[in-house]
Amino acid sequence: MVLILIVNNIWGYVLASVFVLGSLAVSKIPPKMIVKSLKPMVVFIIFTVFFNLLFFQGDELILKLGFVKIYLEGIIFSAKMIVRIILLVSSATLLTFTTTSVNITDGLESLMRPLEKIKVPVHDIAMMMSIALRFIPTFAEETDKIMKAQASRGADFETGNIFTRIKSYVPLLVPLVVGAFKRAEDMATAMESRCYRGGEGRTKFRVLTFGKSDLVILIGTVLFTAAIILLNVFL
Repeated sequence: MVLILIVNNIWGYVLASVFVLGSLAVSKIPPKMIVKSLKPMVVFIIFTVFFNLLFFQGDELILKLGFVKIYLEGIIFSAKMIVRIILLVSSATLLTFTTTSVNITDGLESLMRPLEKIKVPVHDIAMMMSIALRFIPTFAEETDKIMKAQASRGADFETGNIFTRIKSYVPLLVPLVVGAFKRAEDMATAMESRCYRGGEGRTKFRVLTFGKSDLVILIGTVLFTAAIILLNVFL
């Protein structure tokens, strides 16, 4: 995902697309799940394209409507941004659909372990990330319940222009924030009652080991990284 953000030429986007699509094919994630994950980004993509076409300056003018000028460079840049957003969301989907939140945080904690030498609370950071990831689907489910409850009382989330629809979502925030604080308090109480005191002296039920598949993925990622850097430098 970081490499996708630094790609600056068409061949880099082609390589990144092949890499992400190949990873999705290997993971056997149903295509409809990827499309579903992209749906919430449609509005964001439309806004991104609109502002890029409107404000991006270039040398080759394609269309002029009053004060609005659309350049070929703006169209190309907008296309790159669309591909970049799709690749980023697909990569995030790939990660979350194939790796549990516990494994993600365990991996991050393992990678950050050298920082413990300079007194960085690595375990606490990993624990916070694990809790945050764990509650994303919970909050999504709670938001859906609140929306259905308010819709049954006459609230309308589907009609009107974009600003009206955004305004209709504001009443969702109060019960959602209140529920979030209550869940946080309940979790803190549960952790205290189980004598949780951070990572000092703790052992793991499942210990991560470096296997052949890890080596293959590491080599593939290194090659992909080197290819993106070379394409950025020479193109």
